[in-house]
Amino acid sequence: MKNMSIKSKILIIIMIIIIVAGIIVIGTKGFNFDLKYEKSQKIELYLEQEFEVNDIKDITNEVMPGKQVIIQKVEVFEDTISIIAKEITDEEKSNLITKINEKYGTELSADSVEIENIPHTRGRDIIMPYVVPFIIATVIILIYMAVRYHKLGSVKVIAKVIGVNILTQIILMSVIAITRIPFGRLTIPMVLVVYLLTMIGMTTKFEKQLENKKVEETKK
Repeated sequence: MKNMSIKSKILIIIMIIIIVAGIIVIGTKGFNFDLKYEKSQKIELYLEQEFEVNDIKDITNEVMPGKQVIIQKVEVFEDTISIIAKEITDEEKSNLITKINEKYGTELSADSVEIENIPHTRGRDIIMPYVVPFIIATVIILIYMAVRYHKLGSVKVIAKVIGVNILTQIILMSVIAITRIPFGRLTIPMVLVVYLLTMIGMTTKFEKQLENKKVEETKK
């Protein structure tokens, strides 16, 4: 620690603050899940005709102002609309149906449409499908690095790569929690980008160390 530069010490302090703050936020508030994975409610309306999602969006904005809504076409003929929001009240359901009936000349009844509860999707369930491919790719990379940089000490190289990757992913999760970036569709791409940048950075560093070692051996 004494031999560290001031910049290195500041960087370590910043990382510790981010990780601690992230742990506190996750422990108290949890992640801010994307609506697609958050506990929500859904109604499905069978319009029996084609429709434009933008038109339905205009209606939901009018009936449910300020609420995040997911609108999707369902069924083979895309004549059924699915409307998902964190919460849909009976009044909002009735108003939506009234507006849609006026727009498309349908005769939908609020009494025949149920509000369906959608359970929360856990973070581990979102990530789980990618775990095995991720591990396989990492093992292959570690084997390559152990062989490529054996002069630097294979065990040491592997330990550094694993350690730095774990640290960067913890920091990423902390940043996601602190900034309240929705946890969901963008999470895996973000993890992969950070993973690739970390691997590139580690490889560049090892290449320099290997080159320096070769120079030292040549001098001897």
